[in-house]
Amino acid sequence: MSEQTSHQAQERASAYWRANLKLGAVLLAIWFLVSFVFGILLVEPLNEIPFFGFKLGFWWAQQGSIFVFVVLIFVYATAMKRIDRKHGVHDDED
Repeated sequence: MSEQTSHQAQERASAYWRANLKLGAVLLAIWFLVSFVFGILLVEPLNEIPFFGFKLGFWWAQQGSIFVFVVLIFVYATAMKRIDRKHGVHDDED
Protein backbone atom coordinates (compact mmCIF):
# COMPACT_ATOMS: atom_id res chain seq x y z
CA MET A 1 0.00 0.00 0.00
CA SER A 2 1.39 3.39 -0.92
CA GLU A 3 1.98 6.10 1.67
CA GLN A 4 -0.77 8.30 0.18
CA THR A 5 -3.31 5.44 0.22
CA SER A 6 -2.37 4.68 3.81
CA HIS A 7 -2.80 8.36 4.70
CA GLN A 8 -6.23 8.43 3.02
CA ALA A 9 -7.29 5.31 4.93
CA GLN A 10 -6.17 6.94 8.17
CA GLU A 11 -8.15 10.08 7.33
CA ARG A 12 -11.29 8.04 6.61
CA ALA A 13 -10.89 6.08 9.84
CA SER A 14 -10.33 9.30 11.77
CA ALA A 15 -13.44 10.91 10.25
CA TYR A 16 -15.47 7.79 11.10
CA TRP A 17 -14.40 7.84 14.74
CA ARG A 18 -14.97 11.60 15.05
CA ALA A 19 -18.55 11.08 13.84
CA ASN A 20 -18.96 8.11 16.18
CA LEU A 21 -17.65 10.04 19.20
CA LYS A 22 -19.75 13.10 18.37
CA LEU A 23 -22.90 10.97 18.26
CA GLY A 24 -21.96 9.29 21.54
CA ALA A 25 -21.31 12.64 23.23
CA VAL A 26 -24.66 14.08 22.11
CA LEU A 27 -26.60 11.01 23.24
CA LEU A 28 -24.77 10.88 26.57
CA ALA A 29 -25.54 14.56 27.14
CA ILE A 30 -29.23 13.86 26.53
CA TRP A 31 -29.05 10.84 28.84
CA PHE A 32 -27.44 12.99 31.56
CA LEU A 33 -30.05 15.72 31.15
CA VAL A 34 -32.94 13.26 31.31
CA SER A 35 -31.67 11.13 34.18
CA PHE A 36 -29.71 13.45 36.44
CA VAL A 37 -31.09 16.91 35.78
CA PHE A 38 -34.79 16.10 35.36
CA GLY A 39 -34.81 12.93 37.48
CA ILE A 40 -32.86 14.30 40.47
CA LEU A 41 -32.10 18.03 40.39
CA LEU A 42 -35.47 19.26 39.11
CA VAL A 43 -37.69 16.65 40.75
CA GLU A 44 -39.13 19.05 43.35
CA PRO A 45 -40.22 21.77 40.88
CA LEU A 46 -41.58 19.09 38.56
CA ASN A 47 -43.56 17.56 41.44
CA GLU A 48 -45.63 20.76 41.54
CA ILE A 49 -47.11 19.80 38.15
CA PRO A 50 -49.83 17.14 38.15
CA PHE A 51 -49.55 14.56 35.37
CA PHE A 52 -52.26 11.89 34.95
CA GLY A 53 -52.86 11.92 38.71
CA PHE A 54 -49.18 11.69 39.62
CA LYS A 55 -46.56 14.29 40.44
CA LEU A 56 -44.61 14.95 37.23
CA GLY A 57 -41.20 14.64 38.94
CA PHE A 58 -42.09 11.22 40.33
CA TRP A 59 -43.57 10.06 37.04
CA TRP A 60 -40.56 11.32 35.09
CA ALA A 61 -38.05 9.58 37.36
CA GLN A 62 -39.99 6.31 37.25
CA GLN A 63 -41.42 6.15 33.71
CA GLY A 64 -40.67 9.14 31.49
CA SER A 65 -36.93 8.74 31.53
CA ILE A 66 -37.27 5.09 30.51
CA PHE A 67 -39.21 6.12 27.40
CA VAL A 68 -36.45 8.57 26.49
CA PHE A 69 -33.77 5.89 27.02
CA VAL A 70 -35.56 3.48 24.67
CA VAL A 71 -35.84 6.24 22.05
CA LEU A 72 -32.10 6.95 22.47
CA ILE A 73 -31.35 3.30 21.65
CA PHE A 74 -33.27 3.52 18.38
CA VAL A 75 -31.73 6.90 17.53
CA TYR A 76 -28.25 5.47 18.15
CA ALA A 77 -28.88 2.41 15.98
CA THR A 78 -30.31 4.49 13.12
CA ALA A 79 -27.58 7.14 13.30
CA MET A 80 -24.80 4.52 13.42
CA LYS A 81 -26.20 2.82 10.32
CA ARG A 82 -26.09 6.18 8.55
CA ILE A 83 -22.54 6.89 9.77
CA ASP A 84 -21.38 3.40 8.77
CA ARG A 85 -22.80 3.78 5.26
CA LYS A 86 -21.33 7.27 4.87
CA HIS A 87 -17.85 6.03 5.77
CA GLY A 88 -18.08 2.73 3.90
CA VAL A 89 -17.88 0.40 6.89
CA HIS A 90 -21.45 -0.93 6.79
CA ASP A 91 -22.23 -4.64 6.61
CA ASP A 92 -25.44 -4.32 4.60
CA GLU A 93 -25.95 -6.30 1.42
CA ASP A 94 -25.34 -4.06 -1.60
